[in-house]
Amino acid sequence: MTEGEIRDQLRKHVASWWMPDAIEFVDELPHTATGKLSKLRLRERFKDYRFANAEEMIGRG
Repeated sequence: MTEGEIRDQLRKHVASWWMPDAIEFVDELPHTATGKLSKLRLRERFKDYRFANAEEMIGRG
């Protein structure tokens, strides 16, 4: 799937103010020993993430 296809599908089911600001593709997601998604490792991995259009997003209400 492409980012556009994902956004098109979400538009059918999600309110516009709930749409994600960015969609990132990764090869695999980190999991804990019990098989749950590791939010801690995801936060660590993306701690320096910056939106490509960050300047446009400043001041939006």
